[in-house]
Amino acid sequence: MKTSDLLRLILLGAIWGGSFFFMRMVSPVLGAAYLAEARVLAASLFLAIVSMYLGRKPQLRKRAVHYFIMGFFNSALPFVLFAYASLDLSTSELSILNAMAPVWGFLIGWLRGTEALTLKRGMGLLLGVVGVAILLGLFSADHHQANALSVALGLIGALSYGVASNYARVSKGVEPFDNTHGSLWASVILIIPALFWLPLKAEPTLVTLSIAVVLGVVCTAVALLLYFRLIQDVGATSALTVTYLIPLFASLWGVLFLNETLSANTLIGMVVIILGTAWVTEFDWRAAFKLQAK
Repeated sequence: MKTSDLLRLILLGAIWGGSFFFMRMVSPVLGAAYLAEARVLAASLFLAIVSMYLGRKPQLRKRAVHYFIMGFFNSALPFVLFAYASLDLSTSELSILNAMAPVWGFLIGWLRGTEALTLKRGMGLLLGVVGVAILLGLFSADHHQANALSVALGLIGALSYGVASNYARVSKGVEPFDNTHGSLWASVILIIPALFWLPLKAEPTLVTLSIAVVLGVVCTAVALLLYFRLIQDVGATSALTVTYLIPLFASLWGVLFLNETLSANTLIGMVVIILGTAWVTEFDWRAAFKLQAK
């Protein structure tokens, strides 16, 4: 990995960690559904401009079914669930639950017969369960306890990402950019019914709407383009490192800008879940961070 790639990786972790910070700021005003809709709409419009500039056509009609499936599991459902959970959970707690996505992805792959269960991976799965239990405060009545419903919604959101990753493996012939662009437009449509069930919580201001646009353009569209470029340049294994950086940055932004505090449960749960995820994915830290000349 070149030094420039490492810097881009850190930038991506900071951006995606910031997505939970922005959700915490905006969800009390827009609510879960309107926040998710604003996010995917802003991202879709931005990618439409980029697509026209590049002369790319996502073939929305031809691949409609694929885009709707990918859009539901990779954007619509998890964005709404995490936005709803952000009403109760801190940025660090949200990002820790998000880090369970690779664990869910492995479990689904194992059930499908495409992943092998080794002792190390089994221990990683166990650590993931223990980490969530710690986050819930099940091992201590004295420390902060996360809202059980919100944690469940975050876990389902992470599960949705796991489904999307496995579906992406079996769906061939779609370029990453087109896949992202088309699935986000499908998400715009899919979230519309939720707008009637989860209404606005308050009158949005220009600042609130601006933050929602930043969440969509920077933390969704630009971040995904940056992520796919990293996969292309350094490989999927090294790019996966961002999974472990996101909770660190999310916690930092929450403490610095939202005056959030990190409880013992949150800190310990973060370490346990990140370690469990690393074991499940059999991540090679030395290979990922091996620096090369520019």
